[in-house]
Amino acid sequence: MTVSRGPAPSTGPEHMPGGAAPAPAADPADVLAGLGRSWQWILGSAIATLVPGILVLVWPDETLHVLAVLIGLYLLVTGAFRFVAAFARDETGERLPGLLLAVLFVLAGVLCLRNPLQTIAALSLIVGIVWLVSGILTLFTAIAAKDLPHRGFVIGGAVIAILAGIVVLALPTESARALTRLLGLWLVLLGLVEVALAFAWRAALRRSGVAEPHGSDETV
Repeated sequence: MTVSRGPAPSTGPEHMPGGAAPAPAADPADVLAGLGRSWQWILGSAIATLVPGILVLVWPDETLHVLAVLIGLYLLVTGAFRFVAAFARDETGERLPGLLLAVLFVLAGVLCLRNPLQTIAALSLIVGIVWLVSGILTLFTAIAAKDLPHRGFVIGGAVIAILAGIVVLALPTESARALTRLLGLWLVLLGLVEVALAFAWRAALRRSGVAEPHGSDETV
């Protein structure tokens, strides 16, 4: 959806009592863009990936129900991060892959939470497809976007996501314990890549001496 950046029609007095002009209302798209460009937002996305990965590795004997809930929450939270990060791109066309990824993550998260007692094969299929499509779209963005900061980090993260999706889809597990270890390892690896990307972005901000960059990284 395209948000108009033109002046909004006046719905009240032009000046506050005493002659002071009211502060202009912030454009929601600009607010989301500023948030998505910050290195803290990338770090937050990394933590949202690392935490469930660590949890499923620490408690590998938990039931499939618990695993499905953890994965579902991870997908929903990551979808929210992707939605905000999409606004960091300046052109509407460049935002489309990020928005598609956000929708994909949210839909997959809802599927996991809607039926947490589903089979191991179904859970593997959902996560594998999400990672594979996410990696392909992110790789496309990293190659096609102009002046993308830290392109190498983004491409590396995209390749890892593609490999994770292929492994999960091509090597079906026969037990909840095996699936837990596999998903946990990939989540931790993807989270560490995003942590490296976040701190690389912070270093770039410090070198440039500006609070917020003009462009943004595309997280995996």
